[in-house]
Amino acid sequence: MVGKLLLAAAPLALLASAAFAGPPVDNVNPHKHPNIAAAQRLSTQAYEKIVAAQQSNEWDMNGHAQKAKELLDQVNRELKEAAEAANANAHH
Repeated sequence: MVGKLLLAAAPLALLASAAFAGPPVDNVNPHKHPNIAAAQRLSTQAYEKIVAAQQSNEWDMNGHAQKAKELLDQVNRELKEAAEAANANAHH
């Protein structure tokens, strides 16, 4: 009985984890930082391709696709911080 409950709960947990890790946001000004903005666009495209792969494989990739999405989200945040650091250093 517990096994059936866990088996039924697994898809819900997977959907919930996917819901919390939203797609990366392109939030770097492409006029100030064209290369960083381009990197953000590419990370967003990679994220979208992973989502498509998950959907076509019915989400069964042993958590690796989800981990890749989390890493791309981290990449996106680091790129934003890099742009902010460049902005701060430009004023010195």
